[in-house]
Amino acid sequence: MSIAKLMDGRALSRQVLETVAARVRRVREATGVVPTLATVLVGQDPASATYVRMKRRRSEDVGMQSVAVELPLGTDTGQLTREVQRLSADVDVHGILLQHPVPAPIDRRAAFEAIALSKDVDGVTAATLGRVILGLPSFTPCTPAGIMHLLREYGVPLDGLHAIVIGRSPILGRPMASLLINAHATVTLCHSRTRNLPELVRQADLVIAACGQPRYVRGEWLRDGAVVVDAGYNEGNIGDVDFESAVTRASLITPVPGGVGPMTIAMLLMNTVTAAEQQLGLAS
Repeated sequence: MSIAKLMDGRALSRQVLETVAARVRRVREATGVVPTLATVLVGQDPASATYVRMKRRRSEDVGMQSVAVELPLGTDTGQLTREVQRLSADVDVHGILLQHPVPAPIDRRAAFEAIALSKDVDGVTAATLGRVILGLPSFTPCTPAGIMHLLREYGVPLDGLHAIVIGRSPILGRPMASLLINAHATVTLCHSRTRNLPELVRQADLVIAACGQPRYVRGEWLRDGAVVVDAGYNEGNIGDVDFESAVTRASLITPVPGGVGPMTIAMLLMNTVTAAEQQLGLAS
């Protein structure tokens, strides 16, 4: 019985963050401006608050400035949208992260669309998604971007490969499928209403699980030697893949934690320094 090789997102993210830190230093030396990421948090959901703190800490680690905007529970769509529009107009802010999910009944899509395209470093606006689908330059949504970086680092040949993406969210599953298609993979996009999912998964060379259900994808669903990327994160540090059964069937697999998560944050900061370079006229 063989054991899959782990795709180490922590190690790769450190390399990415070193590059980001060097670019931040160059921006500061050239302009005197500190690249700045604004984080917007509505309410005090413990998981969301933890994620925001982690992102702010990582941004400060690479020399960026972090601006925290915390809005109380009960904030309505109009109030949130106006705050995001204010940040979009602020020349001292280069990237905007609206932590999601936002509390009901806020219209999340309306809030996302208030983010200026030049500052959409989390890749959440409809315009960004359209550019990703078309393969045009854009700030790629951070988790799909991190996954693509992992696949390249571990030498996974995407040209002609059959990939299955489980999950169709507009910030993960759908842009993930588009990135793979643009890399010449053949993609099946599955979701909660897909029939015969185990049989479909068994045909795939690459399986990306992003369905938000703990241990949903079973090892016996996989073909021998498949590459498995677990983009899920559930309570208790549990992914969307049953790791124990999958690790004996896959050739490569991402652990949870330590796989996709660190890469998501790294790509957010890469997008932010790129946004600062573009806004300050330093982009090549």
